[in-house]
Amino acid sequence: MSSFSTYMIGFVVLVLGLAIAAYLLNLPAIWIAVGVIVLIGLGILMATGRTKPKDPPTV
Repeated sequence: MSSFSTYMIGFVVLVLGLAIAAYLLNLPAIWIAVGVIVLIGLGILMATGRTKPKDPPTV
């Protein structure tokens, strides 16, 4: 499994936990959905940045 997919699986588990916590705190479902979408987008950006291969040095 690639490091990107491992990172995203962990991030999705984190987001699901936060969404369940928000539900248990009786937050409106629309705000939970907005938070999940924003966090998944941030997770993709962070996973891409962390797993992108480094450019070879130029000499």
